[in-house]
Amino acid sequence: MSLLEISGLRAGIGEREILKGIDLTVSSGEVHAVMGPNGSGKSTLAHVLMGRPGYEVKAGSVSVDGQELLGLPTWRRAQAGLFLAMQYPVEVPGVSLQAALEESFAASGRQRSQVTELVRHEAERIGFRQQLLTRPLNVEFSGGEKKFNETLQLGVLRPRFAVLDEIDSGLDIDALRAVSRRIEAATSESDLGVLAITHYSRILHELRPDVVHVLSEGRIVASGGPELAQQLEQTGYAAYGVEQPAGRAEAQPLPENPFADPFA
Repeated sequence: MSLLEISGLRAGIGEREILKGIDLTVSSGEVHAVMGPNGSGKSTLAHVLMGRPGYEVKAGSVSVDGQELLGLPTWRRAQAGLFLAMQYPVEVPGVSLQAALEESFAASGRQRSQVTELVRHEAERIGFRQQLLTRPLNVEFSGGEKKFNETLQLGVLRPRFAVLDEIDSGLDIDALRAVSRRIEAATSESDLGVLAITHYSRILHELRPDVVHVLSEGRIVASGGPELAQQLEQTGYAAYGVEQPAGRAEAQPLPENPFADPFA
């Protein structure tokens, strides 16, 4: 069994502290949903876990099977078994999906020759159009196609843990069902552990959570079973701290290259 352990995590941008002590453990095969109002720190949590430049970790620990991830560049965290499905997947002109996955396989000691068949199989499984496979990565993709592409990569790479940063945004009902069911299947087929960050419970109708957490003002203020997500759909977040104004976004650093090594 693998463990993703987050302990006492405090982080922010400059002097602004956004995460104020996050404690959370995800085991192999489990689905944990993190819900909360705008500005509560949900996307910050995803970015800090994966090592996006611009955030400062002030305290705490993040580990996979005992290997400390904080301080490692993003590619090392990926090799340790962590995968991030981004809320806004970036376009990579000149680099095909095939090439990107082949490099990932080579970096982890797997055979490049396996990629072609795995990509074809995953595309068929989730209904991702074959003609999109030859395009540069995410270039001229719709929002929904980008989320399909993230799901396909997840299926091919088979990480230990997937952090899903609002993977449901931009998906229609049928696409949401296809994406959710593929990720749910991975929890049993490859013991994938999932940390799903979302505003709404609709993705959780197919991607069945074991635990639901409420994140408010940088802290986990409640945890419970799937019924907690249903309750939030009815009552909102007013009971869990100050309700954030509509449209407020978390402060985000905007490096020109989100893949830049912050330790270079």
